[in-house]
Amino acid sequence: MASNPFAGARFRRQIACWAFAFGALAVAPATEAAETAKLVPAPSADPTTASSAAGPRTLVLSGGCFWGVQGVFQHVRGVESAVSGYAGGAAATAHYEMVSSGHTGHAESVQITYDPRVVSAGQLLRVFFSVAHDPTQRDRQGPDTGTQYRSAIFYDDGGQQALAKSYIEELDRSAAFGKSIATRVEPLKGFYPAESYHQDYLVLHPASLYIIINDQPKIDSLKRLFPDLYRAEPKLVGEARSPS
Repeated sequence: MASNPFAGARFRRQIACWAFAFGALAVAPATEAAETAKLVPAPSADPTTASSAAGPRTLVLSGGCFWGVQGVFQHVRGVESAVSGYAGGAAATAHYEMVSSGHTGHAESVQITYDPRVVSAGQLLRVFFSVAHDPTQRDRQGPDTGTQYRSAIFYDDGGQQALAKSYIEELDRSAAFGKSIATRVEPLKGFYPAESYHQDYLVLHPASLYIIINDQPKIDSLKRLFPDLYRAEPKLVGEARSPS
């Protein structure tokens, strides 16, 4: 294992991506290597729509590797920040090497801070289910497997919990995906930002094979399916740096 944790993270993800891509090519066109985007109906009840409440709100979502999920929401209008991190476990185990074991209870997650006067929680969840990940995959996304890659919505109040549960029930009843949604609705015990080398990863490493195959298609789908919510300039966590 590389001594540099950043190099180690990239190496493991790239190896997994190569294996996944070549496996997909054996049975399907290359364009099917990434999850297929699907525009799902908006929630019938979105209590946060057109909210006049002052101040930003937060929503914590998990949908596989946080690189792509963060990248998607950084391009959503009204999102003030999208931070990669860990949720579901204890503070002491909120470190990449430990979370990668799949035994900490954590999921790679993204904390979204948004302006409810511009975008609602219901709209964010619609993006989450439509383009950010495949909610029918249980404890995996694409080449990544394990409970740390589970699909989950972490709620910090009753309103978020009710919205998440009712929306999932609606999507299941409508058979929007043709199979059951695996997304869990879990209480937020704490959110712990990930290491700096994970932040803004999609933007900083556009030539990464993992990003090209798994994550860039999500940005393209966001632009195509949600033109009113899409913004071309992402809202980054760190200061602008040159992509590598």
